[in-house]
Amino acid sequence: MTQEIAFEMATSSVRFGPGVTREVGQDLVDLGLRRVLVITDPALAQMRPVQVVQESLEDNRVEYVLYSRVRVEPTDESFQDAIAFARSIEFDGIVAAGGGSTIDTAKAVNLYTTYPPLDFLDYVNPPIGKGLRVPGPLKPLIAVPTTAGTGSETTGVSIFDLTSMHAKTGIASRLLKPTLGLLDPENTRSMPPEVAASAGLDVLSHAIESYTALPYSQRARSERPSARPAYQGSNPISDVWSLQALRMVAQYLVRAVEDPSDEEARANMLLASSYAGVGFGNAGVHLPHGMSYPVAGMVRTYRAAGYQVDHPLVPHGVSVILNAPAVFRFTASAAPERHLEAASALGVDVSRCRPRDAGRILAERITSFMERLKVPNGLKAVGYSISDIPALVEGTLPQHRVTKLAPRPAPAEELAVLFHDAMVAW
Repeated sequence: MTQEIAFEMATSSVRFGPGVTREVGQDLVDLGLRRVLVITDPALAQMRPVQVVQESLEDNRVEYVLYSRVRVEPTDESFQDAIAFARSIEFDGIVAAGGGSTIDTAKAVNLYTTYPPLDFLDYVNPPIGKGLRVPGPLKPLIAVPTTAGTGSETTGVSIFDLTSMHAKTGIASRLLKPTLGLLDPENTRSMPPEVAASAGLDVLSHAIESYTALPYSQRARSERPSARPAYQGSNPISDVWSLQALRMVAQYLVRAVEDPSDEEARANMLLASSYAGVGFGNAGVHLPHGMSYPVAGMVRTYRAAGYQVDHPLVPHGVSVILNAPAVFRFTASAAPERHLEAASALGVDVSRCRPRDAGRILAERITSFMERLKVPNGLKAVGYSISDIPALVEGTLPQHRVTKLAPRPAPAEELAVLFHDAMVAW
């Protein structure tokens, strides 16, 4: 194998500040846009963040059509509903106001209406789909996040549940990145504590996974520069963003969840989400996310508190963090120093820690956040049992885009052990 010689840094432009949502209409005018598609979910459509977007568009005489049927934890079916709606109207840009589900839906709408494929799975990551390259530039997309978790406003990744597989997959291309992300702390005031906890734990895992991912130089070299994947492996630039995100999580996550009126904490968690997005959007995530996809996709009856949904739901951040302690105990032997550095960024004194204890130390720190934030105590608490492990493994194995970035390989036998270890967290 010829090893990779380079990595590439790509991210959306972002603007941070209280009230910047009100600038979206001016941004659209400056981009020369006259009629846009506003995408959101049914709950947010009735809330202040979307109302501010609409007011800004009206004040700046930008015509818009509202689509408000985004599904929390979107599926291929919900993506296709949004795509079909968008194909029925004329628009020259998109505004996505919502969490990661909304922003990811907007990315898919932008791609599938600009370059319609022959089959829905053509752009989807292999081996589930064909992984066809995005042909060229897309329409302008402005993302207005209302949660502090996914970092989707900075990344070229769009994730959804493939209903036929009962597992998540996605589309990845730098060309999917939003044109601009408007990071407005005022928009996260509406988050219930349970949503803030799940989103914040997603930030935590994004940052650890990208920092501990397989180094970019250990991947196979791409055939041409444009073929380098969005998820390239850990690299010196992503490392900076990932570690800073962890320091901010350590300082602000619990505060933001336990006291929604703590504006400093909420603002910094919104920034931490974007910081982690820059990190993992270029380095990638690995096993906690790969294992989370069947956990979210196979849910039977569990319905998380704090989410206004009419379907069973293990929120993304929860499905990720439930696997994280088991994974990092497993991967630490491949890069103990990095696991200890991640623990240090999260506030652990590692000065006297031995490398062989790195996995345990990092896992214990993650678990302490889970307990404090009242996350379900392991996979059993969201409805899974030992008998589900073969299906969970089967749903993880195709997630090559992320699983192959693990610093330590995890074949089916190892995945089964990890899921077993994740059944109970503490």
